[in-house]
This record gives sequence, C-alpha cells and structure tokens, in this order.
Amino acid sequence: MSYSSSQLVARRGRRSALALTAVLAAVGALTVVSQAGAAGLPTVTVSVTSSSISVSGALQSGGVNVVSTATGVKESGVVLVALKPGATPEELFAFIGSKGGQDLNNVSKYGSIVFSTEVAPSHPSEVQIALQPGQYVALATQEEGPPRARAVFSVSASKAPVALPAAQATVRAIDFAFKGPSVLKVGELVRFENEGFLVHMDIAIPVKNKKAATKLVKYLRTGNEKAAGRLSAGPPVEFTGAVSNGASQQEVITAKPGWYVQACFMDTQDRHSHTLLGMERVMKITK
Repeated sequence: MSYSSSQLVARRGRRSALALTAVLAAVGALTVVSQAGAAGLPTVTVSVTSSSISVSGALQSGGVNVVSTATGVKESGVVLVALKPGATPEELFAFIGSKGGQDLNNVSKYGSIVFSTEVAPSHPSEVQIALQPGQYVALATQEEGPPRARAVFSVSASKAPVALPAAQATVRAIDFAFKGPSVLKVGELVRFENEGFLVHMDIAIPVKNKKAATKLVKYLRTGNEKAAGRLSAGPPVEFTGAVSNGASQQEVITAKPGWYVQACFMDTQDRHSHTLLGMERVMKITK
C-alpha cells in the first residue's frame, strides 16, 4: 500500500502504503479492488501518464463508475478533490506546497478528498462514487513528492441524477475503528465510507491464517513494525485511499479469499499512526 513533501498530493495514504509495503515486506504492486460491476452507470474516465492526468466522460452529478487507467508509469495514485464554493484551484495548489499541506486534514479549508485510488498499467481501477455539482481538481501522484500532474474539471447538475446501485454490505471508518461486517465475499458489491472527522484510508493486509491476523493486530497496535513485517503474506489490498469525512466509494470485491488485517495508516497531528489508536481489525474474504 502506498501514500509527501505534501501528504495530500503524495497522499498520506500513498506514502503510508509505500512505508507499509516496506514494513510488511510485501513483494509486488498493490492489489487494487476493481471491476465495479457498474452496469447502467455513466462512466467517468481518468487517464494517467508519466506527465499528465485527464478526466472525461459523464461529468454530471449522480452515481458514476470511475475507470482509472495508467500508461507509462509503474503505479500512480489518483486523487479527486471537490472544491468548496469560492475556493480556487490555485489556492489548493498553493496549499499543497505549503507546510499546512503536510496534514491531509487541512484540505478541508479548500475542499474535500472525495476519491482516492491506486492504478497501474496492468491493474486499471473501477470504483463507483456519487458526484456532486461543482469544480474539482484531479491529482496524479507517484511515490513521494508533489503531484506529477494535475487537472481541473467541472461537474454539472444533472436533471435526473443516476442513483448508485444498492451495496450488499457497508464498511465504515470512524475515529478510530472500522464498523460493519468483517467477512466479505468475492463478487459482493461493498460500500466503504469515512464517517470519521479525520481523513482515513482503508486497506487490507493478507496473512496466512487467523492466528497470524490476531498477532498482526497486536503488533500494529503496539508499534512493533519488525514483528509485523514477518506476518504479511503479500501486497496489501486497497479499498479506499486517503479520503475526507463523508466520502464513500463502492466496488466489487475481487481480492483472493483468505484472512486479512484491515487497517488505516494515516497519522495524527503528532505523527502517530492511527493503528496505534486501535484502527485495525481481523477480517476475512470468502468465496
């Protein structure tokens, strides 16, 4: 998992994912939940290259299926920020490069992180979200540092907004825990919501069995990174990257069945991971 000079654009979510991958000795790229199964939803396409990001398609309010693709990059983060009325893209860009931009929660002065995902050439991402009318900024991040590319786009008000399909399960991030079912099924449409006051991310670290999952929860909660690193059974699965309060994404579960530890690796203002505050739990994905 990965997500700074500015934590917004490198996504504290993304920098943590990179750090987590190192900590857990995960080999290979992040596994991205995809194939949203969004028959009937309008499509918004986000295309990322080594030097650009573009947003096209059904840019109107209501439920949409966001398809993110990457070309010429190993892996990239895609972040969509909905600007507050009166806030400008230039103000957000200035914030990104400022000291205040090191804390993702400060983005609330200018807008809200409504969408955050990982994409790689071999792993396009499909995620369902509900867009509101307004002006947006799209950011493409790669590892740490400022965004490699950015774009500004507008979402118009639809006269007949399309509703998102009903999710079969809902998982909520709060301050500081996860609520909702801890057993998810392959092929199930699941909604992931941030109901906390803070920015949160939602990832799942694969482990060999339930016993290993229980140990990993203990090690993460006590900050024993060395011991935690020995328990990872592969690259983390991303449900959502770092998103603001009120954001929600839904997607079909495609991860390999098995035991996982669900976690948020965002930092508090005093630079302590949310896992130290109890934001992890044992979960299972079944067939």
